Amino acid sequence: MNQQMIKNAAGRMVPKFINGVEHTPYMGVGKYRPKGNKAAPPIATCVDYPLDGNKTVDSLKTALQKCGIGDGMTISTHHHFRNGDLVANAVFRAAAELGVKDLRWFPSASFPCHAPQIDHLESGVIHHIEGSMNGPLGDYCSSGKMRGMAVLRSHGGRYQAVQDGEVHIDIAVIAAPTADPFGNATGDRGPSACGLLGFALADSQYADRVIIVTDNLIDFPCIPWQIHGNYVDYVVVMDKIGEPEKIVSGTTQITRSPDRLLIAEYAARFVAEAGIMRQGFSFQGGAGGTSLSFAIFLTDLMKEAGVKARYIRGGSTQYMVKLLEEGLTDYILDGQTFDLEGVRSMRENPNHINTSPFTSYNYHGKGNFASMVDAVVLGATEVDVDFNANVVTHSDGKLLHGIGGWQNCLFSKCTILPIPSFRDRIPVIVDRVTTLCGPGELIDVVVTERGIAINPLRIDLIEKLKGTSLPMVDIRDLKAEVEDICGGKPAPPKTGDKVIAAIKWVDGTVIDCVKQVGG
Repeated sequence: MNQQMIKNAAGRMVPKFINGVEHTPYMGVGKYRPKGNKAAPPIATCVDYPLDGNKTVDSLKTALQKCGIGDGMTISTHHHFRNGDLVANAVFRAAAELGVKDLRWFPSASFPCHAPQIDHLESGVIHHIEGSMNGPLGDYCSSGKMRGMAVLRSHGGRYQAVQDGEVHIDIAVIAAPTADPFGNATGDRGPSACGLLGFALADSQYADRVIIVTDNLIDFPCIPWQIHGNYVDYVVVMDKIGEPEKIVSGTTQITRSPDRLLIAEYAARFVAEAGIMRQGFSFQGGAGGTSLSFAIFLTDLMKEAGVKARYIRGGSTQYMVKLLEEGLTDYILDGQTFDLEGVRSMRENPNHINTSPFTSYNYHGKGNFASMVDAVVLGATEVDVDFNANVVTHSDGKLLHGIGGWQNCLFSKCTILPIPSFRDRIPVIVDRVTTLCGPGELIDVVVTERGIAINPLRIDLIEKLKGTSLPMVDIRDLKAEVEDICGGKPAPPKTGDKVIAAIKWVDGTVIDCVKQVGG
C-alpha cells in the first residue's frame, strides 16, 4: 500500500491521510488552534416520538433497524464495564445478522472480552476500529490484518474528535445499568452498576441516533440521570449488559512486587518533599498496581503531616474512597469507576462527583480540569532520555494498550511516571521511544527502583530536592546502568512499511503511528 508520509514537529513520520481523509500532523504542544464551530446532530421533533415517553423496543436488532443502520456507518460503544462488557459484542452480532458491512467501530476502549469482534473484522462487518485497543484486537491490528487504519485517541481526544466533527457517529449504543422507558440512564445503581457513564456523554449529545441498552428498566424518572432521555431514540432491555466485577481487571490490582512497592514509596515521598503535598492540594492516581500503592503511601504521609486534599481525581478505587470517607479529601472528581467500592461510593457519597471527558480532558474547550491538578501519577511502557513516553506499544512494536486519559493528564502541574527500570530483562529507559504518545516537555519526573530522574526543564523541582535522602539520578546514567544489568539495549522492533494505526495527540493532530509487526 502506498501511504503518503509527512514529518511532524516531533520529527516523526506520520500518514498524511487516514482512511482516505487528510489529517493535520502534530505541530507541538499548544501550537494547533482549531477553527469553525462545533458539530451538531440533526434536529429532532417530538412528533416522531411517543407522547407517553415510552421508547422501548423489543430487541437490539429492532433498534438498529429503526435507526436505519447501513453499510459504512459509524457505530460507537463504551467501556464502562471494561473487561465485563456484554453489549458491544451483541451490537455487532445483530449487525452481522442484518447483513451490514464495512462499519467503523468507535469504542471508547476495547478489552480482551471484545475478541469476538475479530470474526466481524474477518467477515467484513467491521471495516476498522477507531479506539484504544487492548490485547487480542491490538495484536490482530499489529499483524496488518485489519483493512482500514486504526486510530488511537485519548479519552479527551475522543470527545474532541466528536465535538469538532472529525468523527461523525451514526448510531451510539450506550450500556446503562439502570434506565427508564424515556431513556434517562445512570450507571451508579442496579444489578449491573458500574459507576459513571461519562465516556458516553459526547455520543449521546452528537450522534444521529442513540440507543440505551439496560438490564434494569425502572419507572420514569430514572434519578439521578447521567444520560438524559432527551438525547435518546430507543431503549432496549437485555437479560444482562455487563459483569461489573470485571471492571476490576488487569491493571487495577495493588502490586506485590518489592521493587514496585519501592517505586511507589519513592513517588509518594517525592510528592511530599517537593512541597506538592500541602493543605488543599490535589492529585490524580492511576489504576495500575504501582499507582494504587502510591496512593496508600501518600495517605500515610498526609496523615502524618495533618494535610487534607481539596479534591482527588479518579479513576476511583477503594483507596480513593477511603480518603474521602476518612475526611482526607473534600471531593472525588471521578472520571472512571475502577472497582465496586467506587461504584458504591458514587451512589452514596454526595461529594463523590461523576465527571466526563468534556469537563476533565477535552482540549478544545474553555479549559479543563487536567491542568488544575497539582500532581498526577501515570504508567508508561517506555521513556526515553528526553522524557518522551510511550503507552501503546512495547519495544517489540506490538500495539497492545490504549491511551485512556494518559495524554490529557500530562498537563497537570507535575507529571510523575513511576515505572520499573526494566521488564522481562528489557530496559524501559531507551534512547528513543518506539511510539511517541507524550512529549517530554510535559513529563516532569521518572521514578524507578534505581533512582528518580527529574526533567532538566523543571529547575524548580531540582532545587526543592537538593539535600534529599531520595536517590536522585540523571536519566542518561540510569539508562546506562539498566543496559549494563540487562546486557545491552533492546533490539529495534521488526516492522514493515504498512501503517496499521495512527496515534492522535490531544488536539486531534497526528503525533506518531504504528507499523505492522513482522511485515
